[in-house]
Amino acid sequence: MLELTKRSSLIYCLIIIAVVTMLSCQNQEASAANYNILLLKLQGGISPAQVQLLEGGLEQAGDDDHDLVLLQLDTPGGSVSSMRDMVKIIMNSEIPVCVWVGPEGAHAASAGTFITASAVVAAMAPGTSIGAASPVSTSGDDLSKTMSKKVIGDMVSLITGIARKRGRNIEWYVQSVKDGVSVDAQDAATLNVVDYIALSVDDFLEQLGARGVVLRGQKVRFLKDEVDIAEYDPGLRYDVLSWLLDPQVAYFLLLGGILGLFFEFSHPGVVLPGVIGAFCLVTGLYAMSILPTNAAGLLLLLLGSVLFVLEIFIVSYGLLSLGAVISLFIGSLVLFREGSPGIPLEIILGTVLTFSAFFGLVIYLVTKAQISRSGVGIASMVGLEGEVIELRGERMKVRVRGEIWNAETGDKIIFAEGTLIEVVQVHGLTLIVAKKN
Repeated sequence: MLELTKRSSLIYCLIIIAVVTMLSCQNQEASAANYNILLLKLQGGISPAQVQLLEGGLEQAGDDDHDLVLLQLDTPGGSVSSMRDMVKIIMNSEIPVCVWVGPEGAHAASAGTFITASAVVAAMAPGTSIGAASPVSTSGDDLSKTMSKKVIGDMVSLITGIARKRGRNIEWYVQSVKDGVSVDAQDAATLNVVDYIALSVDDFLEQLGARGVVLRGQKVRFLKDEVDIAEYDPGLRYDVLSWLLDPQVAYFLLLGGILGLFFEFSHPGVVLPGVIGAFCLVTGLYAMSILPTNAAGLLLLLLGSVLFVLEIFIVSYGLLSLGAVISLFIGSLVLFREGSPGIPLEIILGTVLTFSAFFGLVIYLVTKAQISRSGVGIASMVGLEGEVIELRGERMKVRVRGEIWNAETGDKIIFAEGTLIEVVQVHGLTLIVAKKN
């Protein structure tokens, strides 16, 4: 009986141990719940396409219940308006947005400086840089004194508010806007421009988990094994839009569209240049509708193309072509508003000169063909025979080669209807005729 009692006690102990072990494992699994991180890779200039990338990423992060969004950044800068939109999105996002400037060799210049400053946590890879946030004109040159004062003042107030909100080095960020200074990753971490240096995305998250970050209203710490990283795929639409919204690409599409339609109008029936030109013009105008474009610049480009077309039909001795070149040049300079990436001056000069040379060549060939055709027609009229078909005062209507012409004689003699005549000379659209012997 005693032995049976011992066996029963042993069985009960084993059952208790098994239950405790199962409960312990469940608690460990619960405590090891993964933190879901969404990785967004942003490379290239800042434009409305990058704004849509950030919006799409945050929307997916909310739909898939991600805890944090990590923005991998490498940009030379870009549109001020797009940068402001991105900063606004990051600062007001319910899901924390962190920024890692990487990989090695990357930079967060100009507009990228503002985006990095707005992040909840910011880090940089070794060999990267940040800064050079001074605003420039659309052509890449310094702004005028008055405009520079207004724009820099606006940018300083923005960067000051961002840096104060995130607890970063306000003085350095202001200096980056005013003087265009830049620093590498090591100095950035030392000066509290960013929070720390991270070798990779995994290293960033490992340090972030050790330091702690506020997620869903509570500061949490996590291990590397507790993180589940998913990379955001913006899809083909983003790739196409990002390419299309490059100011230089939009500019070339617009001029290419104008050129194609001009070639079609000057050589009716060719079809292919007209189709390609229409496609380029529509896509270029779509890009211009999204980019910060000046209507005056766009109208000047269109005016230049119209003046080139008129040169074919109006004898202006080159004045229309000169006006067209000036319109194209000034229109290209003011096409994009101040603060947007714009087009470098050397590209504008090269494009306008090439564009004008091509237009000039087409106009020359068309005019030469018209003169040649006209000369052949006039020369072939002399010596032809015809018939008087109608009298109108001192002028006659004659039929020559199946065509009706105004005609007169050199000595103002009028021939009766039905008289056979011979063309002896042509003055414009009037034939000088003589009675056929």
